[in-house]
Amino acid sequence: MSGSSSSYRDRIYIVKDIILKLVEYGELNQTALVSFCGLNLKKHKPILDDLEANGLISRAERMVGKRIVAIYAPTQRGIEFSKNILEPYEKMFPRRKEGEDDKPASMLAMLVLI
Repeated sequence: MSGSSSSYRDRIYIVKDIILKLVEYGELNQTALVSFCGLNLKKHKPILDDLEANGLISRAERMVGKRIVAIYAPTQRGIEFSKNILEPYEKMFPRRKEGEDDKPASMLAMLVLI
């Protein structure tokens, strides 16, 4: 693994996290959404763009003072996608907890060497 202390998260779980946060809050600006989901905007912006292109989330722009702020919200299609596809997927293939890796297999390999 790389020297990073953060754990890898599959794209499907990132998608689920984005949709669930939007459902939880109703709508979020881009900065809040990325922060709440633990994402990096530069790295994960294409995922947001894909979700919008597929109609799973919507993006609107609002003027806040002199700035234009991107606001994301879940769509009905995104909510249904999460319930019908992502939730059953996570039940079948639960996320690994931090520190939960293939330790039993590596321990077995060590025993074989001894």
